[in-house]
Amino acid sequence: MEYLFLRRRQASSTSDRQKELLYRAAGREWVARFASVSDDSRTIDCTIYKGILYQLEMQQAFLDPSLSLRKLSMLLETNQTYVSRVVNRYFGCNLKELLNTYRVEYAKELLRSGSCLLREVPARSGFGSKSPFYLAFVRRTGMTPKRYLAYEGNPMKQTN
Repeated sequence: MEYLFLRRRQASSTSDRQKELLYRAAGREWVARFASVSDDSRTIDCTIYKGILYQLEMQQAFLDPSLSLRKLSMLLETNQTYVSRVVNRYFGCNLKELLNTYRVEYAKELLRSGSCLLREVPARSGFGSKSPFYLAFVRRTGMTPKRYLAYEGNPMKQTN
């Protein structure tokens, strides 16, 4: 997933230019990875793929702990079956795994920046509670958040 946090700026809103750049990059990626591999890759799949990336990359929808397939489908103005199919087929995982990937990457950014206490990271990165945060973090990094901080050499406030 090369798009993860693609040249993201800490801005409260996104411009049409940023959206256009993301859509172009996603379109090139689509052609390179999926269009040539299968005749079954439909135009609607590409549109939904771009929409998912836009919602995750630019709108940071993953920060909503209650984001679900239903909510994402409503944001994309399509049905749940199409969104689920695109996530499974083109991202290679289910929606929960995709969201957790984004959330963990965002949590790593928060930890590296030292902008919040360790105990605040789960809520600020979109997890509903501490337990799923720790499970997802260890699953994706192979270490606990505290150990990640030590590994990164960040003397951030590690107060639990």
